[in-house]
Amino acid sequence: MPTVRPEVRQVDAALRALADPNRRSILALVRDAPLAVGDIAERVSITQQAVSHHLRVLKDAELVTESREGTRHLFAVRTDGLAAVRGYLDEFWPTQLQALKQAVEKQAVEQRA
Repeated sequence: MPTVRPEVRQVDAALRALADPNRRSILALVRDAPLAVGDIAERVSITQQAVSHHLRVLKDAELVTESREGTRHLFAVRTDGLAAVRGYLDEFWPTQLQALKQAVEKQAVEQRA
């Protein structure tokens, strides 16, 4: 069986994590400032236990970091985790841009004719 490159595993884990709307909501909340589990739970209207589960998935997918402030666990977006996903999605743009360029050029030629 072929070996899966680590970056492919990271992208797969990140995309699976991002597939859940609750996790995307949590990421949006911790995008600008770190938040504790309880603060996140209040804002997304799900239990702290459910938030902890979602945060564990996001952390395993390397999309959030965890730090401590006294007894509180704070979570924040890990931008380098998102970079792997962005890199994967960026691979699709050259093909799409080339197709768009060809369509525009074709339309220009047809309009001149």
